[in-house]
Amino acid sequence: MHPQGIPWPASLLYNRLAKSSVFQRHYELVAEDVLSRCPSGNILDVGTGPGWLLVRLCRSRPGLAIIGVDVSPAMVSKARENIERAGCSGSVRVQEASADRLPFAEGSFDAVISTGSLHHWRDPVAGLSEIHRVLKAGGRGLVYDLVAHVPDPVAREAARRFGRLRMALLWLHSFEEPFGDVEDLETLAASTPFGAGRTRFVGVLCCLELKKE
Repeated sequence: MHPQGIPWPASLLYNRLAKSSVFQRHYELVAEDVLSRCPSGNILDVGTGPGWLLVRLCRSRPGLAIIGVDVSPAMVSKARENIERAGCSGSVRVQEASADRLPFAEGSFDAVISTGSLHHWRDPVAGLSEIHRVLKAGGRGLVYDLVAHVPDPVAREAARRFGRLRMALLWLHSFEEPFGDVEDLETLAASTPFGAGRTRFVGVLCCLELKKE
C-alpha cells in the first residue's frame, strides 16, 4: 500500500530532503515554469508538502494569491512553519484537503499546480477532474511528477547538472514509488473533463499541461 499523504515523523525527513540542492533547484525551475504561464492571479498547489514551492512563488512574485493543500496534517503543519519563517504568511495560506475533494468553488483559480504528488493520489482521474472544476475558463493545470522512464537526453542533462550519483539515487527511488510513464499521463488526461493534455520536461520532472476551455 502506498500512502496518500506523508505522516509524522516521515514529514520531518521529507522536509529535510526537500531542503537539498537538487530539490530546491527543481522548485526554482517549477516556479519559473508556473510564472511563465500564470504571471498573476490566484494559484492553488495540490499536494504542497512542506511548502517550499509556495515560498519560491511568493518570493518571485509577491502579488500572487497562493493557496496550498495537502492531505497530511503533519505536512500542513510543516508547510505553515516554513512559510511563516520565510515571511510569506501574508500572501500564502495552507490547509488540509485531498486532491479528489477540493474545498473550493467552481472557477476559483487561474492556475492549479501539483509537484511530486500525483503518484500518491488514490484516484488520479478524480483529482484531475477536481482541478478542472476549480479552474477558471482558460485556466491552466500544471501537474509535475517523476516518471518511470526519463528520455535519454533529459537524463544526460540532469546528470550533467546535478551529478550522476544524485540521478542514480533518483533512479533507485523509482523502484519503490508507483511512477507511471509519459504515455500514462497523457492517457490519464484523456479520461478527465480536460479531454487531452500535453507533456514536456522541466528538469527531470514531467509536466502534464492541461487547459480548461
